[in-house]
Amino acid sequence: MKLSKLVSVAATVLALAPLSVVAEDYPSRPVSFIVPWPPGDLEDLLTRMIAEEFQEEYGVAAAVVNKPGGGGGPFPGAVGVANAPADGYTVGSFVMSVPLSGPHVGIPELAPNPFEPIGVFLTYPFVVAASKNAPYQTIEELAEYSQNNTVLLGHYGTYLTPTKITLAHAKEVGINYSKDAAYDLLDCNSIKSGDVDVMNTTIPAIRPCLEDMNVLLAITEERISLAPNAPTVAEALPKMDLTLWNGLFVHKDTPADVRDKIAAVAERVVLGERAQKLANDTGAGVYWQNAAEATSRIEKDAQTYGWVNEIVSSN
Repeated sequence: MKLSKLVSVAATVLALAPLSVVAEDYPSRPVSFIVPWPPGDLEDLLTRMIAEEFQEEYGVAAAVVNKPGGGGGPFPGAVGVANAPADGYTVGSFVMSVPLSGPHVGIPELAPNPFEPIGVFLTYPFVVAASKNAPYQTIEELAEYSQNNTVLLGHYGTYLTPTKITLAHAKEVGINYSKDAAYDLLDCNSIKSGDVDVMNTTIPAIRPCLEDMNVLLAITEERISLAPNAPTVAEALPKMDLTLWNGLFVHKDTPADVRDKIAAVAERVVLGERAQKLANDTGAGVYWQNAAEATSRIEKDAQTYGWVNEIVSSN
């Protein structure tokens, strides 16, 4: 009996040992950070900084893997993270629409939401801008002008949160866009060529001609340093306090100690000199909201996002 009992205990210890080793040794093999966008945008640059620091910190390969699909579905990057083992070796770098819209678009892997945030680190510097020579210099003047004149709005797609905010804001303040259309790129030439009168784009896209542009509205938490005179949407409509942000996500079953290691590196990177220089150069918001803060933000944004969608879809 004693021998049998010892064998049983030994077998139990051996069975549990690999789990302990994995948890203690994380990371012991390559880590992938999934960015569901092409290389080169802000979320990609910052996630690469995080991956580089993670590799240096732990001595294992860490790389960004770019996948198509972005934030409007069908979310292949997010599906890949959802299907990967919940061990911290596959980390998603996602915009807000993954946790907010993903569970509602009919993709089984994303419903219910399989992710929990490590933290949020980026707000994209989206703005509503027009030429300084336009016959309107404020949102109020644009609203008045649009009642009797043609105003063409350019954006990056109606599925994107900044576009939805722009269209919802227009309805709330009485701007009548005669037409709106999606473009692959909205920059200085978009206005100069006459393709659009007003555009929902980012500060980096118009920075080369910023002196010739009139930034009417900032879709950010705070006023953008590169366009300090432009009010935020929330200043005029506090209920519409919504921005396009990006954060790190893992499967909800990922161990806490693994999450903590990822979070520690990410926080150090985004608050560091290199990332903050990127923020200053682009007008982006680069910061760190921990898991609890990010969870609260997602819950709040879900309500606001629903309200914005209702306004956009209403007649």
